[in-house]
Amino acid sequence: MTAHPPIRSLLAPNPSALTGNGTNTWILGATDLAVIDPGPDDPAHLAAILAAVGPGQRISHIVVTHAHLDHSGLAHRLGALSRAPVYAYGTATEGRSPVMTRLAPGLPVRGDGLDLTFAPDRRLSDGDALLGPGWELRAIHTPGHLGGHLCLALGDTLFSGDHVMGWSTSTVSPPDGDMGAYMASLHRLARRRWLRFLPGHGAPVEDPGQRLRDLITHRQTREAQILSALGDGPARIPELAARLYHDIPRSLLPAAELNILAHLVDLASRNRVAAQPSLHPDSAFSLR
Repeated sequence: MTAHPPIRSLLAPNPSALTGNGTNTWILGATDLAVIDPGPDDPAHLAAILAAVGPGQRISHIVVTHAHLDHSGLAHRLGALSRAPVYAYGTATEGRSPVMTRLAPGLPVRGDGLDLTFAPDRRLSDGDALLGPGWELRAIHTPGHLGGHLCLALGDTLFSGDHVMGWSTSTVSPPDGDMGAYMASLHRLARRRWLRFLPGHGAPVEDPGQRLRDLITHRQTREAQILSALGDGPARIPELAARLYHDIPRSLLPAAELNILAHLVDLASRNRVAAQPSLHPDSAFSLR
């Protein structure tokens, strides 16, 4: 296996407040190519991926880090044209924790970009390897942003999907996002020494260890802010969001409210907060 197989990136034309400049599609290899996160179902982006396949090359693997439309939407169209199998952990709802499975029926139906039609041709579990000439990818199951989220290790380089990005923190939106799982996945990655992260959005992360520490600290700080706010008395999620996210555009408040819900679900599971009358986005939350 060569030490440094070629890695290229193509930026999908889907900029937004939640995707930054767009989705990064990563192309790995010199002959047999792995396409990681083919991106949204966009004809121009499909043409760009196909144009990036040069003479003597073929797409041999299509790998999806998680089943959000901005990552997985193009997967099966690209697979049909390239005849390459699509690999992923599973469908958009697989990998939910037991508490999120119980919570899901009581949550309002939201779009949130879930690719509910997605199913991989071949499933990847934690530790599974994908091999090509000059490269080896190792799947790391990193639930949190989505229950079935995978990161992909290429030696000490990590394709980090939406779990770790440099330009923004990840959204963690129940029932598919799980704060307890997200934090556990961050700590798991932090136990290993990495050279760089290649994320699903934004520029490469050149100091992964520091970025992981920053993300862990950010979430711990947010948790402390929620507990401090509840120290003033019971509160509902919109009140907490307005207090804690006063510096973001109003259009992002729904995502902020879901992040707070994710923290509250995790805190409730650790017996730090109580919900009345039951654990639900409309409940009043208080300290235990």
